[in-house]
Amino acid sequence: MKTPDALKKVAIRTIEDEAAAIKNLSKSINKDFLKCVQHIIRSKGRVVVTGIGKSAIIGQKLVASLNSTGTPATFMHAADAIHGDLGIVQKDDIVICLSKSGETAEIRVLVPLLKQQGSLLISLVGNTGSYLALQSDYVIDTTVSKEACPNNLAPTSSTTAQLVMGDALVVCLLEARGFTAGDFAKFHPGGALGKKMYLKVSDLYIHNQKPLVKANDDIKKVILEISSKRLGATAVLEGGKLVGIITDGDLRRMLEKNPDLRKLSAREIMSPRPKTIEPSTLVIDALTLMRKNNITQLLVLEKSIYKGVIHLHDILKEGII
Repeated sequence: MKTPDALKKVAIRTIEDEAAAIKNLSKSINKDFLKCVQHIIRSKGRVVVTGIGKSAIIGQKLVASLNSTGTPATFMHAADAIHGDLGIVQKDDIVICLSKSGETAEIRVLVPLLKQQGSLLISLVGNTGSYLALQSDYVIDTTVSKEACPNNLAPTSSTTAQLVMGDALVVCLLEARGFTAGDFAKFHPGGALGKKMYLKVSDLYIHNQKPLVKANDDIKKVILEISSKRLGATAVLEGGKLVGIITDGDLRRMLEKNPDLRKLSAREIMSPRPKTIEPSTLVIDALTLMRKNNITQLLVLEKSIYKGVIHLHDILKEGII
């Protein structure tokens, strides 16, 4: 068993080897790569990604990334393709085949079948002189000088190279399509990432009660309002307009200064110029404002009209943080 120091050196060496492999990929961004992007953008069909072994796993990730960024894609395992799944590939589809060697038996069988049905074939391959590369319409070179594996056998640097080159293709495609944060949210409506892009203050504050007192209300009314509405604060209105906010903290600080609070009004306790936010604002922006000012609630204003309160707990419940 290696010592902890020796294992640390192994881990660092692995990272450095893979980093070097990735850095060399920039040389592979050539005319073939750019033509692949153009063909996929213009295609009326899908992108069908195929491969075998570890390359197949990387291929599945590529499919997921393509689908989530506006490029329709599906995965077809190379072994299953030659046993019936070749029907996945339809007219106008573009096939991307991932392989380190480009000589795997299943791929050597699959490639002629793809060519016979007229499919445009793109290869992400680690051997540009291989059967797969020579039969492809376009070749994206993912050659690495060595694997991070000390025996130069286990797919490590080579699969990382495939992963990174696939990401480069995905990002080029989404940029070319003008894929926006709003588009991203449409494909990720259920996750925290999507919520950051579409969830608005108006979606949350309406579920809360609407605490408010008048500027001349006494301390008892203020305490009852804060306690009953359970938001840790109340808005203060005068003539129907928002003039301040009173929080639990304001009450505690006032108690320290004035042991007898019975004669105090809301106007004397409130903090003027409270932080406010529009209902149409994204919740993630509301969270940023809370963090910036070290507060846990914001008063919601729409055209200067007080509408309610959004609380940090509302945001926590949505899983955005």
